[in-house]
Amino acid sequence: MTRRPLRLVAALLSAVLVAGCGGGDTAAPAWHGGRIFLATGNTTGVYYQLGGGYADLISRHLPGYEARAEPTGASVENITRLASGDMEIAFSLADTAADAVSGRGVFDKQPQPVRALARVYSNYTHVIVRADGKIGSFADLRGKRISTGSPKSGTDIVAGRLLTAAGIDPDRDIQRVNLSLPETVKRMRANALDAMFFSGGLPTPGVKDLLSATPGRFRLLPLSDLIEPLGARFGPVYTTAILPKEVYGTPEPTPTITVANVILVAADMPDQLAYDLTRVLFTWQSELAQVHPEAANFTRSSAALTDPIPLHPGARRFYRSGGNR
Repeated sequence: MTRRPLRLVAALLSAVLVAGCGGGDTAAPAWHGGRIFLATGNTTGVYYQLGGGYADLISRHLPGYEARAEPTGASVENITRLASGDMEIAFSLADTAADAVSGRGVFDKQPQPVRALARVYSNYTHVIVRADGKIGSFADLRGKRISTGSPKSGTDIVAGRLLTAAGIDPDRDIQRVNLSLPETVKRMRANALDAMFFSGGLPTPGVKDLLSATPGRFRLLPLSDLIEPLGARFGPVYTTAILPKEVYGTPEPTPTITVANVILVAADMPDQLAYDLTRVLFTWQSELAQVHPEAANFTRSSAALTDPIPLHPGARRFYRSGGNR
């Protein structure tokens, strides 16, 4: 659903109020009428939780602005809506954002005018299979019923790339369906799927619910052996990490593939607003970490490392100044 009509009304109201103040010096009206919508992800994912927490911080600490997190299909949809002016802030996987700024992949020959505020925590790729499904390795996914995530999501892109790297055609060699995380979990429980992909922070609430509620019924596949073919085909944006067994109560740690997340804004966002949004993110980072622990897993130094996604000039000024105006 587009937010443009609401934003237009807010912007017009803001302009009328400023004009009605009469002569003398007046502050410039808030950008987009003071309404900030954050494009997040599935309602049982980390993006949605952190987006809600960040929206609350913006509303409380950035005078003249009110923010709200919106559930979406995640990365690709988020970037598309951000570039169209329908959203002001978007969460995205770094690989999808890199494709967007360079006009590759699903954004082929259509570079998107987006910039980064920060590189934040990393997403862990979860490939979950039924324990009774005779899937002992990634190669055994061939021919199986698999959810590769919501349409236009970073999970769907990562899933397709992993399958391709393993020599499995994602559109011909599996029974592929595109489902949100809540619907995917529902179908896994109903034995209507053999496997699922999800790229998310730790823990991802929907994944935790699935694995914790039915111990032994599902298990995570190790993925680290795919890093070489994945990197050779799609570049160095992917890394490996161990998913600790304590996160979901699994019998053992799981080697997997990770990719960073970024917080994006439109290229035409005013520099001061981008600066202030970045300042809010770090000034009240400890409060955001109470919403979800992944918010503690980045620093000012790491957040500035968004290459090849350009930093917004306002965010760059924040990092160079150390947060001092």
